[in-house]
Amino acid sequence: MRVHIIGTGLLGASLGLALSAKGHQVTLEDTSPTAQQLAADLGAGQVVNPTEDLAEVADPTEDLAEVADPTVAADATSPAAHPDIVVVATPPDVAARVIASALEDYPNATVTDVASVKTRLLEAVRELVTESQLDRYIGCHPMAGREKSGAIAAQSDLFTARPWVICSDEDTPADRLGEVIAMAEDTGASVLHLDPRIHDAAVAKVSHVPQIVSSLVASQLRHAPLEEISLAGQGLRDVTRIAASDPGLWTQILTGNAEEVRSVLIDLRTELDEVIGALELGPGSTGLLAKAIALGNEGHDRIPGKHGQPPTTYAVVTILVPDTPGMLARLFKDIGDLGVNVEDFRMDHASGRKLGMVDVSVVPAIQQELEIGLLSKGWQIPESAIEKEGTA
Repeated sequence: MRVHIIGTGLLGASLGLALSAKGHQVTLEDTSPTAQQLAADLGAGQVVNPTEDLAEVADPTEDLAEVADPTVAADATSPAAHPDIVVVATPPDVAARVIASALEDYPNATVTDVASVKTRLLEAVRELVTESQLDRYIGCHPMAGREKSGAIAAQSDLFTARPWVICSDEDTPADRLGEVIAMAEDTGASVLHLDPRIHDAAVAKVSHVPQIVSSLVASQLRHAPLEEISLAGQGLRDVTRIAASDPGLWTQILTGNAEEVRSVLIDLRTELDEVIGALELGPGSTGLLAKAIALGNEGHDRIPGKHGQPPTTYAVVTILVPDTPGMLARLFKDIGDLGVNVEDFRMDHASGRKLGMVDVSVVPAIQQELEIGLLSKGWQIPESAIEKEGTA
């Protein structure tokens, strides 16, 4: 397909990289020439100026390939002149206007976007275009991203195994919907179809409120003494990982989904007030605190497992790994040699020592086999070491 991407930030450039790798003709456009050229230099697509006025060519039969500036693709065969799909990957606060312009500038193209809020965007686009133009617009939201922004942070596999939400309805032409589905699947994403309002309610819970909570927790560290912060473990790092996100972008996202985000935060505030009250340690306080943690367990257990599969409980084997070159690679080779599949892992770093603790998640049936195998290969497993010391 011929895909024209407007906006060469993280998502736009990553999409260009993914589609270019699949052999699609990708062209790029951005209001920033530097950002546009950077994305092109990274391999995300070809730099063109699709707004070049072809009508100014005096003789319509003239060979447009002879346009003086060869860096400007202004010929009729250019993928930018007649794209199959136009993807708007601009900041959310200008997306509606850019979508409307794309529907006007490319009368035969399917126009989509990657904005994280769908209801308000659809309403804004509807006010700017005709009904026939609106039939060519299909809202999308790939559930992928990073804390870093810009084309320099782009990755060709950013969308791999991630949900790609498509918000279509019964009036959406089947051929145009098929184009968008094919494009999304070529990035490695898993396509989901949701109503815009259901989408916005969902992302408020699974993305937007977590961002706010992460930022608020991290903000409590601003004036904390360094000796306190030095005690930070993996729990704090997990909670605050996304606190490094772009404030400008997230302000646009939160205001665009304000109603749904506010609703979730009100419910969260109610439960937070209960915890604060319980910490006064009055009658029944321990029960309230235990209930808060237990309800969190219930919610956590509903988070999908690997590849979107139902939640699965794994056994965790902790291995001490020296922080020296090649040791992590050796660990995973040894696990592979034992015929064990790693379902998940994470690594924490010891404070003041060049030592890491790697938590490897495996199916429970092979936990003991893995522990025995790793011990035989010279790895130290803290729990086993303690047991051995206790029997010495």
